[in-house]
Amino acid sequence: MIAAIPFPDIEPELFSIDLGGITLAIRWYALAYIAGFLAAWWWANRSLRCPELWHDNIAPMQAKDTEILLTYAILGVIIGGRLGYVIFYAFPEVLADPLMALRIWQGGMSFHGGFLGVIAAGLLFVRKTGTNPWSVGDCFALGAPIGLFLGRLANFINSELWGRPTDLPWGVIFPNGACAGVIDCPRHPSQLYEAGLEGLMLFVVITWLAYRRGWLKVPGRMVAVFFVGYGVARLFVEFFRQADAQFITSDNPMGYIVNLGVTGLTMGQILSLPMIIAGLVVFFRIRPRVGG
Repeated sequence: MIAAIPFPDIEPELFSIDLGGITLAIRWYALAYIAGFLAAWWWANRSLRCPELWHDNIAPMQAKDTEILLTYAILGVIIGGRLGYVIFYAFPEVLADPLMALRIWQGGMSFHGGFLGVIAAGLLFVRKTGTNPWSVGDCFALGAPIGLFLGRLANFINSELWGRPTDLPWGVIFPNGACAGVIDCPRHPSQLYEAGLEGLMLFVVITWLAYRRGWLKVPGRMVAVFFVGYGVARLFVEFFRQADAQFITSDNPMGYIVNLGVTGLTMGQILSLPMIIAGLVVFFRIRPRVGG
């Protein structure tokens, strides 16, 4: 028998309250969003209180500005994340049932959509305040890995977005992860891979570059690092992550959007490639202006 790890006995709901026939449930996923936003906001504020980290030893914004930015970011993530899911992953379903786009409580958020939503929110904030747009992006980059880390842990608790079948000893038997009728089917815990790479590792790299190497002194550098770091991490993990069900068919069991013969590209990889390219372009465009 293949060695595997049984899924831990964790309920997606932390607790629920019965309000006279209406049940109010507090889910780990919602708490991960809230904690991620608050932690990212706190970490950005902490960095802004260290003016020596920034260009010309001047913090690009004040604490009161980050409260406004947090509001913009929350709206950008929620609206962009839902629109991204609808456009990138569920467009045929929405064409058949347009109201499905509004049923957020049924699940369905896209990181890449939320990412675009945050960019739009940041640009609106810049237009309102006159803040350097690259510095605003750097503030986002400082805290975003914290939210990604918590969000991927919540994906694991929800037993969703799990990986492909594996015979490795750390494969996890998810309660809803049967393979071709086989219930005890070990799968890659790809949510934990993403939490480690997109969250923890990217946070450590960005923090080290900011606090030890002075990279915040060049506005936009952290934006470039985040783009490339997330894009490469997601590109890699997609080789172990189960493709979304709507892309899997009998002729395409791996769910590739682009088939390259021996392998292929998933939707997550296709959406990550422009991030990597954009990050490299930003990095090499801003680098010569400052030197060092």
